[in-house]
Amino acid sequence: MSNFHAFVRRSPFAAVATALILLLALPALAGANPGGRSAENGRGKTVDMMTRNLYLGADLTPAIVASSIPAFVDANGQILREVDANDFPLRAEGLADEILRTKPDLVGLQEVALWRTKTPASLGGPPSATTVRYDYLQELLDELNAGNGKNGNGKPHYRVVVVQKEFDLEAPADANEVANDGPGGPLADAELNARLTMRDVILARRDAGVQTWNEQGDNFANLLELKILGNPIFVDRGWTATDAKVRGSHAFRFVNTHLEAFHPLVRQAQAAELVAPGGPATSNLPVVLLGDLNSDDNTVPPVDRLAYETLIGAGMVERSTDDPLSCCLNSSLLEVGKGGSIADFDHQVDHVLTRDPALVGLRSSTVTGLQPVNGFWDSDHAGLFSSLIFRE
Repeated sequence: MSNFHAFVRRSPFAAVATALILLLALPALAGANPGGRSAENGRGKTVDMMTRNLYLGADLTPAIVASSIPAFVDANGQILREVDANDFPLRAEGLADEILRTKPDLVGLQEVALWRTKTPASLGGPPSATTVRYDYLQELLDELNAGNGKNGNGKPHYRVVVVQKEFDLEAPADANEVANDGPGGPLADAELNARLTMRDVILARRDAGVQTWNEQGDNFANLLELKILGNPIFVDRGWTATDAKVRGSHAFRFVNTHLEAFHPLVRQAQAAELVAPGGPATSNLPVVLLGDLNSDDNTVPPVDRLAYETLIGAGMVERSTDDPLSCCLNSSLLEVGKGGSIADFDHQVDHVLTRDPALVGLRSSTVTGLQPVNGFWDSDHAGLFSSLIFRE
């Protein structure tokens, strides 16, 4: 997006260079297959994984590019109305059905938005709104554990392992399109503040022999900086991780991440952080890394391949399908007939990768959420499920 002003807080080239040095030092990995998209047969324990981007609910671009406070207020109101129109409580039913139908042992979630409001409207200062409008995590858990979806039966199916807070921003908004009901001046039309807190989350399946420990999460050091009304705003992104063992499988490291969407060098630098010495995707245990990487090897423009190439160069192996492709609706509105269609799913940014191909293979992989439910697409992304074999 050409309207974004961005730089890397810490030089991406230093981080990438570190990853490349690592690559030169790595021994050859027996059985590595950078494509890795076909099933591999073999005896061992099967562990099922899923990555699911929930979609925060709106296109934030109008607020980011606003050139005045009144325009900013109008844009924020448009965003909040769009979030309402995208009806996450209803979408949560379809998302929960995807998860309950495929029964992944561990789930990595991205864009687990928390929308809050407060009155009266104000501008400046740290985020302080506390009135919950939509809590995507709680809504999804309610559907997973006692929901009304066709695969729900009122039993607790999933638990939260770790939550990592990412981007957190509050701004005045004209959510009701009523003039002059705000505090006056440039905020004359702003009747409230809207606050968006983004989170990445790991869920574990209950009563399925899933053990987790050493839960962690953090933000990346390399972040995109936006200029909003001339003020610098860092877009916090990061990762969540846990060590795990499933039904007697080999213990492994499970990492969930959401890499930067709008700047390829920031995204590449974040990928390098994951696989740098001491990074979350480095361990004495086999590593499973999944999430929204905003990158791929052949379905995105060359500049958007850098992050994926960094991970593959560090020894990661693809363990997910690209048939069909899983990204993404071109419309910010998810209601059927509002612009999005299945033809929009023409590239891949959601992936499941592993770092020890001698111990971890792919049994099967499927894409979920490619059809609307209750008149809405579950998300602008499809879901990605992979069944892995952990060999002894």
